[in-house]
Amino acid sequence: MEYRIRGRKKKYTWNGMNARSCITPLLGSAPPLGGSRRGVRSTRRLSPLRSEAKSTSSTRRSDRHPWLSVRMSRSRVGAEMASPELHPPSSSDQFVSSPSPAIQLDDESDFHKLVSPDGFISICGFGSLLSERSARSTFPDLIDFRVARLNGFRRVFAHAAPIFFERGIARPETMEISSLSVEPCEGEVLLVTVFRIQKTEIPSFMKRELEFRFLAIFPETLDGKPFTNPAVLCARYSDEEFFNVRCKGSEEVYYQLYGRYNIDKIWRDDILPCRVYLRHCVLAAKNLGDAVCNNFLDHTYLGDRKTTIREYLATTGSGIMDEEPPNALKARYGG
Repeated sequence: MEYRIRGRKKKYTWNGMNARSCITPLLGSAPPLGGSRRGVRSTRRLSPLRSEAKSTSSTRRSDRHPWLSVRMSRSRVGAEMASPELHPPSSSDQFVSSPSPAIQLDDESDFHKLVSPDGFISICGFGSLLSERSARSTFPDLIDFRVARLNGFRRVFAHAAPIFFERGIARPETMEISSLSVEPCEGEVLLVTVFRIQKTEIPSFMKRELEFRFLAIFPETLDGKPFTNPAVLCARYSDEEFFNVRCKGSEEVYYQLYGRYNIDKIWRDDILPCRVYLRHCVLAAKNLGDAVCNNFLDHTYLGDRKTTIREYLATTGSGIMDEEPPNALKARYGG
């Protein structure tokens, strides 16, 4: 059976994202978030968003980010960058409110570079994982669940999620099938959660979040102090990379993951939030206090990158917060 994936042959873009002002300061003309084409792995250090003029080419990486050590070596093919090593800000670094540098994690070995001496790795939650109960349903042995701040990213409902079809809560007839991801955006600040899981849970985490781009970032405490250890963030990916890298170029693999639900494009801006999931995220944010709830409502957007969730719930999405999830999912999607 031949299964054609819409847009796979098109020129590489970030799925038609219009907010170029959010991309260009971070990436210039390079592919988004260190992405690679045709399945070629690339672990690329991402420069942070900067309000000042762009540094000259002679500026060394260590001058721009003295606390971010990236060791480079020539690969067998002569062009691929080696996996980075992350180091936290030193105590002498003056705190400034600027976006966290991000490192792409391509495989499990990259994750293990982030493991602490006691055998744990930090995870950053921004949607359903704002709920500790929800997080513990997936990672029952998690520790150190807390609220943190993440600079330079925004939340967007802009990708189709097969789990909603599996659980019977997707509404394809109204295009209410979207889950949540984050993407870089200058000037945005998110309140998120951070918790630690055992290193043995890394493979299951990667499988659970297969559609995302994995980034290592340094969140901050609410008073602006950078975390000592990096955390893993699930960011926007692309259809081309997903097919070439995660599906290994196999249309059959893609069909089993997405195609059987009639999803021929994952990352898109013409879909709306899954109603049950959106309600769950809002309730989870509310349970963390007014600051987190307001941040979620005002810094989470529909696929148009203009309409906030607060605006959506007051207009087209009115009534969502009054709808109960199916009985079998009340605990899972109850905030």
